[in-house]
Amino acid sequence: MDLTSVSRMARSIEKEHFVQRVFGEEEQQLFAQRAGRAAQSAAANFAAKEAFLKAAGTGLGGFALRDIQALRLESGAPVYRFSGTALEYMQTHHLAAHLSLSHEGDMAAAVCILECLPV
Repeated sequence: MDLTSVSRMARSIEKEHFVQRVFGEEEQQLFAQRAGRAAQSAAANFAAKEAFLKAAGTGLGGFALRDIQALRLESGAPVYRFSGTALEYMQTHHLAAHLSLSHEGDMAAAVCILECLPV
């Protein structure tokens, strides 16, 4: 689980280099579509990345944050999409990741559950 401040994220996403380093292309498109709620979505996505890193037990040095994307299905349900070393980790360890997001006031929360798949 992780919590992220929406107001702090609003300041962070004003910096293009931060956005490029932390968020994948599909996440950036999601934020552009949610112009009025971009900071809220970015905060939730950042919390999702941190929650995954905690669940995986790798810490920040484990993967590039851009390789862990939190996207939304057409229904609005959040899902992870992995690439690069994060995808390799998921495949090697036979894992599925489940994601839940929530917002309240200035906080965005994410919960990640890693499930071991049968081999």
